Amino acid sequence: MDLQALSPEVIQDTVSSTPSPDAVPTDQIDNLISSSLESSVLAFSDEWFAPASNLTNPKPPIFRPGVFVDTGKWYDGWETRRHNPEPYDWVVIRLGVASGKVNGIEVDTAFFDGNHAEAVEVQGCYEVGEDADEKVVKKDYNGWKQVLGHRSCGPTQRHAWKAEGGIQVTHVRLCMFPDGGIARFRLYGQVVPVFPTSGDQEVELSSAIMGGMILSASEEHFGSSKSNLLLPGRGVDMGDGWETRRSRAKGHVDWVIVRLGARGRISRVVVDTAFYKGNYPQAMKVEGCDCGEETPEAEDGRWVEVIPLQKLGPDKEHEYAGPQLSTAEGAAYTHLKMTIVPDGGIKRFRVFGKRV
Repeated sequence: MDLQALSPEVIQDTVSSTPSPDAVPTDQIDNLISSSLESSVLAFSDEWFAPASNLTNPKPPIFRPGVFVDTGKWYDGWETRRHNPEPYDWVVIRLGVASGKVNGIEVDTAFFDGNHAEAVEVQGCYEVGEDADEKVVKKDYNGWKQVLGHRSCGPTQRHAWKAEGGIQVTHVRLCMFPDGGIARFRLYGQVVPVFPTSGDQEVELSSAIMGGMILSASEEHFGSSKSNLLLPGRGVDMGDGWETRRSRAKGHVDWVIVRLGARGRISRVVVDTAFYKGNYPQAMKVEGCDCGEETPEAEDGRWVEVIPLQKLGPDKEHEYAGPQLSTAEGAAYTHLKMTIVPDGGIKRFRVFGKRV
């Protein structure tokens, strides 16, 4: 693959989904190994000073001066012991999605200074099946392919490289030369879902794991990303949902547009207000359109009603199915728009159905 270094400004553009001439395309920047997607650290060579699981934390690393634990100084990252007898330390991670095509790599050595990784390499493989995880952690496994060649790293800074024509992987291995610490490891790419072979099986068409993506939203004022809406699980607090600012104008609404992971017929929709108890929306409605590869705007004339305006309650999963859906018989959709009235917070937006 042709890899090029990215400047700090371009890294920020990539992470924040802001268009940039050199950034990873905005429809290909999912962090495929984020712990929010339920990725998993399967194995590692060592984690004496700080656990490898910190690598996939979606939150920025933090520093706690003067804090020590039993093994030494506390660090928010992965740190191995000194004097590694092997050429490198390593960690194997299963993606949080079925599979993905890699378009960019980020290695953040924030707060590691004097104990940072001097260099890294990234390898990937494609293995599916019940024994895939067991297979890739074996010492004699020979299915690894290069995703990122040997790259030098400096202390307490973010490093990123853009990859053109990324390979499809299910697992990655980060190699750290020769030892030391890394705060965060991010693997940007495009989700490649693995759907059931039977088209009659209900799937969560909107899930980020299945390739669903938030294309746009009216706003996300409180720093809670709109992309949280499509994550698995119900989250841990109000910080991992989507919340808009208080509106003062009469007739105000907020909205979000979702591209489904596959074109499908909708069987049910779940709108979850978990943890939003005094700041949930009063009501919401859902519209859909069959737009193919196009990206519909909020005011696009092709939107049709899927769920009429419904009252919402606090800290609750609201499920709509059967007669509560306004979809025409046989209607299929590629995109959905959820409108909330007038503002507030939603934890998850789940759309279930069958692919067509």
